[in-house]
Amino acid sequence: MADKVAKLAKQINAFAKSHGGAETQVAYIGQRGARIVLVGEDGGWGDLMAPSYEIAEKAVEKSGLTRHESFDGEFAAKVRTGEYEWKRMAGIQIGG
Repeated sequence: MADKVAKLAKQINAFAKSHGGAETQVAYIGQRGARIVLVGEDGGWGDLMAPSYEIAEKAVEKSGLTRHESFDGEFAAKVRTGEYEWKRMAGIQIGG
């Protein structure tokens, strides 16, 4: 488990470094584990999958980044979407 925590923390910190800092949120997704949502200071975003909620929590803690309990409010408002996301969202709405 320690190896997985260290690997995820390294990936989290690499994302933060390339985006001028970052904040996180951990979402439990059942038997598949947990999703670590990352939002950079520049509005860039991404996510990582952890095999368990415990591992995700420990990786975020090890990274030292701010962790939010939910993905809403000011935290969610930091996300900047690009043309790809807008086209993809529109495609979903119109059956694409």
